[in-house]
Amino acid sequence: MSKVVYSTEGGRLCPDCGHPSEECRCHAQSRRTPTGPVRVRLEKKGRKGKSVTVVEGLPLDDVELAALGKKLKTRCGAGGTVKDGTVEIQGDHRDTVRQVLEAEGYSPR
Repeated sequence: MSKVVYSTEGGRLCPDCGHPSEECRCHAQSRRTPTGPVRVRLEKKGRKGKSVTVVEGLPLDDVELAALGKKLKTRCGAGGTVKDGTVEIQGDHRDTVRQVLEAEGYSPR
């Protein structure tokens, strides 16, 4: 199997299947199905006393989750990360995160 390393013919290529991004089906198939409600919680354990707001249960793929994470970090005015299907925002921003998620159409608990 030969994998295209560089080509200007098809535009951006999917890193997984090698097809052009517009024709890629592997990301559409790997969408996460909602495993339950969207949860917003505060974690302190294992973080040396620092508090982190954690959002989990979002039915989004990695690109959409990163975009939502960026929006939440900007709105809260704090740093954070997106990893393992969760969004982590530094500090206690549960109320702000819930407001943003409700505006996006989710029902956080």
